[in-house]
Amino acid sequence: MIKRFLKNKLHKTSRKQRTKGSAKAQSSSLPLNSLRLCVSARLNSLFFILLFIIFSLSAQEPVTGGTGADALFAAEEFRLGVQAFNRFAYNEAILSFERALSFRPGQPLILDWLGKAYYRSGFEETALRQWRSALNNYGRTTGTGMLLNARIETVANRRFLMPIADDGVRYVGAGRYPGRYENIVLYRQPTSVLPNNDGSIWIVAYGSNEILRVDVNGIIRDRRRGPLNGFDRPYDLARGLDGRMYLSEFRGGRISVLNSNGDWLSYIGSRGLGNGQLVGPQHLTIDEDGYLYVVDYGNRRITKYDPDGMFIISFGLRSAIFPGMLSPTGIAAGNGRIYITDSAAKVIYMFDPNGNYLGPLAVYDLMGPESLRFLSDGTLLLADGNRFLQIDPDTAIVRELGLAGTERVRITGADMDRNGNIVAANFVAGEVSVMTRFDDIASGFFVQIRNVNSQNFPQVTVELTVEDRLRRPILGLDNNNFLITENGIPVNNQTMLMPGFRYQGADISLLVERSDATSRMRDDFAAASRDINRALQEMGNSKVVSVISASTQPRREQHENSLENAVRGTADSYNQRWRFDLGLRLAATDLLTASPKRSVVYVGSGGLGELAFEQYSLSEMAAYLANNGIVFNAIIIGGGQISAGIEYLCRETGGKAMHLYRPRGIGELIKSAAETPNGLYSFTYNSRLPTDFGRAWLSVEAEVYLMERSGRDNTGYFAPLQ
Repeated sequence: MIKRFLKNKLHKTSRKQRTKGSAKAQSSSLPLNSLRLCVSARLNSLFFILLFIIFSLSAQEPVTGGTGADALFAAEEFRLGVQAFNRFAYNEAILSFERALSFRPGQPLILDWLGKAYYRSGFEETALRQWRSALNNYGRTTGTGMLLNARIETVANRRFLMPIADDGVRYVGAGRYPGRYENIVLYRQPTSVLPNNDGSIWIVAYGSNEILRVDVNGIIRDRRRGPLNGFDRPYDLARGLDGRMYLSEFRGGRISVLNSNGDWLSYIGSRGLGNGQLVGPQHLTIDEDGYLYVVDYGNRRITKYDPDGMFIISFGLRSAIFPGMLSPTGIAAGNGRIYITDSAAKVIYMFDPNGNYLGPLAVYDLMGPESLRFLSDGTLLLADGNRFLQIDPDTAIVRELGLAGTERVRITGADMDRNGNIVAANFVAGEVSVMTRFDDIASGFFVQIRNVNSQNFPQVTVELTVEDRLRRPILGLDNNNFLITENGIPVNNQTMLMPGFRYQGADISLLVERSDATSRMRDDFAAASRDINRALQEMGNSKVVSVISASTQPRREQHENSLENAVRGTADSYNQRWRFDLGLRLAATDLLTASPKRSVVYVGSGGLGELAFEQYSLSEMAAYLANNGIVFNAIIIGGGQISAGIEYLCRETGGKAMHLYRPRGIGELIKSAAETPNGLYSFTYNSRLPTDFGRAWLSVEAEVYLMERSGRDNTGYFAPLQ
């Protein structure tokens, strides 16, 4: 009777497989479910009966392939591993996948997922080994194999990439934001661009007297024309330290002050020749202290104002040691210096913030320099005719990044957006050009499906990240940039939730050094906790998730009632054998389920101790943080030196380190966690796939498109058991 029942079920399953065309998408038969229940029921006699029947019928398991009991056990462990992975329990997932492989050695799907779990745990070398083994079994020419091979190459190569200034990559045209669509004028004569943290840019339209905010897809999202009398030939736009923006008006002879949304607030300066007056103001820059510098083109000088518009000084006129400026154009402030381009003299001049002439920057063979901006790595981006130059201000080494074309080109303003593209205002062509690294166009996006939540099946939630080959997140995408499919068929009701880059606030895990050196600095710990708490309150929607004492054995401190007491700790928690690696691992693990923007903030002496990486290496810890979107920041107490290990972790994750008692305080470090670029995107959709009561392997794929670039990833999940 049991045998006849099993034969009927297997016959139905085989017929479904022939109809569907893929055994991989099919569900297990009821006897296999019964077998699992029998195993959990202490291997009673029915188990042996069913096991004999399974062997005699050679029933095939649909997820992992193969026949018999081993396939059954492998399938069960695989299911448990996938569910653990989607709960961010990566250690548990690794154990389940390893057990599954013991039953089905070399099974590529299990190897693929084992590699994913190792990758999320920070063990990239081990992950690459698993993926390469899976690739050998998949085959390089299969669809799955080609996708896996692309992932292997991206992860392997970016571990050895140099910073952007040294990679020698050329920038090529990837798209444009035209000022005209057929017979419709969108804007006229752009002169400048200003990138935003969400991937969009502001375009200053000189010809149409307005500024426009354009998203990464080239769609105009906002348009501002100023107060009632409007802007009068706007030219350049700069952002102050407090988020306010400053807009130069060339014909108006003034500076408009705008809020962060582009709404007009007030004026600075007026037309004229006197102190604080302007004639034809063009390019702008803001220094590290928030002072505004204006290229006063008509007066051939630079005018400096404080953040509220109070005139400070003018400089740059001819003197005994300075020949004077013929045609001042671009300007940039950084490293305690002011850099000014002269398009007629074809030179870059250097001044200090007080207007003292320091000499020319030793850059030669310039064609007609105009726009000048500092990049995030401390180099200068110069728009020189139709070419873009990257200049190291310390060494004057110049590298040509790319060309904007040869006809109808006059680049009056250029900058790098938050996705690593050069965006350039082409005044003559009436459009903004988008230049992307050639290697990025060739390699596409690195897309990773991070999590699949099917608890409310058939509604499914998918989280994924989109990055470039340098691990930089891609910002500003919307629902139209994504296509999610199951078994190759677009899902129903694909809806994007709030993307990570729009999330306001951040979650923080504090890692407190409990060494002998810091046992005498408990008051410093208390001061740091007060500053941290104050910054979090000013940010809003931010919280401390955990306080980890990095002692011999790290532990979580109770901090809900008193953050200060938790950070100070108790005298017996300090020990010379404190463990940085274990504490950091625990602090990062507490953030795996936190908000999209999250940071481990280390508070300590800056030295990591002799047992710092006893169990986990520095590179493994950096990978664990970076692969899970966690930023490492450091607050140094006691005036100690910042160790190379701390600097490495900050650099690899996009964080920073600073001393507690610095003049400007540590508030900006805490707040930077909420400003860190984030490429996490979440979607909900309704699945159409049958689940076989939660036993069926359900495949899902996500594809991303933007201009000339694309990327994709595939994964799968199990619905809840029914």
